[in-house]
Amino acid sequence: MQQELMQETGMRAILYKAPAQAIGKILLPGANWVNNAAPVANVGHSFAKALEHVVASGGNNKFIAYNNAPPDIPKVKTKSNSKGVLMMDTSNNDAASWIVHTVPGFPKALRGYLFPPAEVQKGHLLICLTITEGQIDTIALTLRIATPLIYHSDIPDAEMDSRPNLKKLVNGESRILPPLTVTREISTAGPGGLKITIYSKGEKSKYEIYRRILIKKLKSTIKVWTARDKKLKSDCRIPGKNIRLVTSPISVSGDQSTLENDVSQWLVTEVGNKFCAVDKPYQFVLFSDQYFQKQYLSLFCILLYYNEVISNVIVITQQEQHKK
Repeated sequence: MQQELMQETGMRAILYKAPAQAIGKILLPGANWVNNAAPVANVGHSFAKALEHVVASGGNNKFIAYNNAPPDIPKVKTKSNSKGVLMMDTSNNDAASWIVHTVPGFPKALRGYLFPPAEVQKGHLLICLTITEGQIDTIALTLRIATPLIYHSDIPDAEMDSRPNLKKLVNGESRILPPLTVTREISTAGPGGLKITIYSKGEKSKYEIYRRILIKKLKSTIKVWTARDKKLKSDCRIPGKNIRLVTSPISVSGDQSTLENDVSQWLVTEVGNKFCAVDKPYQFVLFSDQYFQKQYLSLFCILLYYNEVISNVIVITQQEQHKK
């Protein structure tokens, strides 16, 4: 039933899997959080279904897969932390999908579905979106700035040639000229498609993305759940546009989680019910003693009124730091 709903809805699903939980919580449009029908490691899992043409040959279904910790390739050095799969149907059907996730070593391209056993012990976030093929190049532009490590691509040259940003992304041509940060909008496929805004910041940009970009764009106080250090604190200097760090532990629809075991990095707004998945922690890193270390950061923000996402985060996570 969940797989059918995922196929019918413009935004297929948000899946949150708490640490040490084999079964995650899934959120579909217009519904509440519910237990997923199968363990995340099971080949019958809804995201296994969404990845069926990634883990096995799918004829006209082609894709690129990117991950800073690609499957079976140890000790890869990359400044990007992005993980995801961008899929398309190369026949006459206008069908495409974008999956963004936090799981290292996943998925194994064309080698069967395997959720890494060690990652079951950690908290993870997976988001699946159905899009039109006309939006692939827009997504590729934002990914070029984030320079993800692409470990698989079988999209034909003919499809690449009509999508210059996708071609440059696959060929490793990163965006090094201004603008150093970009904002792009896409929508999910189908009637009443959901609006999605993608924010991406390149290595050369010295902007701290949470305070200098997200607060200004979202125009709201944000509550952040990511790994953090002792340098960047909550920032309450601007009324109505604060950065508040959600303290550990939390409970998401009954599933418990702590920062030490959770890599599902996200934030929510106090105004507008906006949910964002981020791929870099809220940390301040120095290069020598004077400058921000150059960091890639790709972030996409789902701008929609999703009451169930917000209520389960804000209502349950009452403890927050309010340090200036």
